[in-house]
Amino acid sequence: MALSPKESGEFIVKNAKHLTVSEDGIKNLANQIVAAITDQTLSINNFSQIKFHPKSTDDFALNWIFLIDTLNFCFWTPDKQPQKWKVEGESGYFALCAAINRAQKEGIDVTNPKYYSKITLEQLDGILRPDDGVTKAPLLEDRVKCLHDVGTKLLDKYNGKFENVVLKASGSAKKLLEIIVDEFPCFRDEAEYCGKRVSILKRAQILVGDVYACYRGQGIGKFDDIDDEITMFADYRVPQVLVHFGSLTYSDELMQELKDDKILMNGEEKEVEIRGASIYIVEKAKEIVRQMLKAKDPKLCLKNVNSILIDHFLWDYRRANAEMLTYVPFHKTFSVYY
Repeated sequence: MALSPKESGEFIVKNAKHLTVSEDGIKNLANQIVAAITDQTLSINNFSQIKFHPKSTDDFALNWIFLIDTLNFCFWTPDKQPQKWKVEGESGYFALCAAINRAQKEGIDVTNPKYYSKITLEQLDGILRPDDGVTKAPLLEDRVKCLHDVGTKLLDKYNGKFENVVLKASGSAKKLLEIIVDEFPCFRDEAEYCGKRVSILKRAQILVGDVYACYRGQGIGKFDDIDDEITMFADYRVPQVLVHFGSLTYSDELMQELKDDKILMNGEEKEVEIRGASIYIVEKAKEIVRQMLKAKDPKLCLKNVNSILIDHFLWDYRRANAEMLTYVPFHKTFSVYY
């Protein structure tokens, strides 16, 4: 039985050998988040404001979210590859969204598991075709396998609707997370660390978070336990922001390896520590943010002030300040888990 992501973050930081966490840096981060919440640049409503995302009123929204989060991994570009994979001028996650939306406009029933449970490599390659006609999306074979696996399970057990998976959780984010990890192995993001089985669960948690954000915590997206059960989504870009704000510091050895573009294996000690520390820092920042907001206004409702909201802040900050943050190297790992 693996530790939960929150428990894993605490355990990993307690035993970390290759990085340190700064309480002052976490407070600095919390100040930035409070400012963004106060001026309303950070809000749960921002999910639906992104042009690529579906609206909660779209009948395909849940199956779209499930498809996107099944494919939402490993978009970084090796330095030896001169061009980034881009679709409609977008890179990374937004390129994936643009490609899936383009396929829908072309009449491909791409969000239907009857289609993608049998999708071929050539078909997926065509759906994800880049602007330059040359650059390939990474790990195409792995993406096809993930689609086959989740699509088959969705058809066999849930009548081809991710909605039925969500309904089975009965309004519990914790239960939905457990169902996703149990039923769909490509979301089972775990590792062995210092004699314990730890879990990071980036894609499984972001799937829960995307359902919640799309429906703004209402209706099928209402999870009474989400504020305390779901952590941030530990990837390879958010740590850049955590280092920038002084909440995370790498050892000299690890920093040099990252600068040298050494590929870290998924599940190896250094990689697990970076991701576990990210979870720990955001959990601590969340506590401070709630305290600061409550001190400003004791009557303030703290609903939706959670790790998902903070992750959105960090991810958007990294994207908006990409050039400035290049001084902080990001860790590189080929993995289906993030």
